[in-house]
Amino acid sequence: MKILFLGDVMGRAGRTAIAERLPGLRETMKLDFVVVNGENATAGMGLSAAHADGLFKAGADCVTLGDHAFDQREMLSHIGRDNRIIRPLNYAKSAPGMGAKVFDAPGGRKILVAQVLGQVFMKRPFDDPFSAIDTELKRAPLGGLVQAVLVDMHAEATSEAMAMGHWCDGRASVVVGTHTHVPTGDAQILPKGTAYMTDAGMCGDYDSVIGMEKGEPMRRFVTQMPKDRFTPAGGEATLCGLYIETDDRTGLAKQTRAIRIGGRLDQAE
Repeated sequence: MKILFLGDVMGRAGRTAIAERLPGLRETMKLDFVVVNGENATAGMGLSAAHADGLFKAGADCVTLGDHAFDQREMLSHIGRDNRIIRPLNYAKSAPGMGAKVFDAPGGRKILVAQVLGQVFMKRPFDDPFSAIDTELKRAPLGGLVQAVLVDMHAEATSEAMAMGHWCDGRASVVVGTHTHVPTGDAQILPKGTAYMTDAGMCGDYDSVIGMEKGEPMRRFVTQMPKDRFTPAGGEATLCGLYIETDDRTGLAKQTRAIRIGGRLDQAE
């Protein structure tokens, strides 16, 4: 199975890059399944129903969220109407929506997509992500119910993301990190066959402070005082993510590579 994961979509710049580039990527790369993290797509804070629809129209099969899952209040109800949107497994137990779902893929194949939130350096006391994902991996084992498993690890600490990769090694097709908006250079296949990357990076303008216009973040770092709201940067976005090709029999990764297209970063297709 040929899978593409795209990192945090950041504001209008990120949505534009997805709309312009993803349809062509689906065709040229002959992709079977596309997952997009959309938790910053609406003004950098959450995801609206309209912007979720735009990501699906561009070619996403599944959209994951994160710690900003319900910053746009309409998502509290919309996530129950569109089961292609996945919020974190270890969010509040009363949260609407699902943290994992088995999707249909071409050729009668199935793929489990799940998301967990890290605990280290995060502002909210989320439940243990390791036991949460363990339960889902046991429900849908590779080579059994599903032909592929993708885990979105939404985490601040690189060490916690790496630990999750090794925790899932041999049981997931891919573990890919989101949240920091900075692509890491460690795309690899772990010893037991799971593709891994600590952070996929963002789909946003990198002439910024993690996707936001530079002025206000720098002012806050220097003065420790807020003045204005954060505003997503509006320059040309770099589309960042990870490509994975899996073995349909075992569900493990055969190859993986980082994706960086457009904008300011070094290109990697």
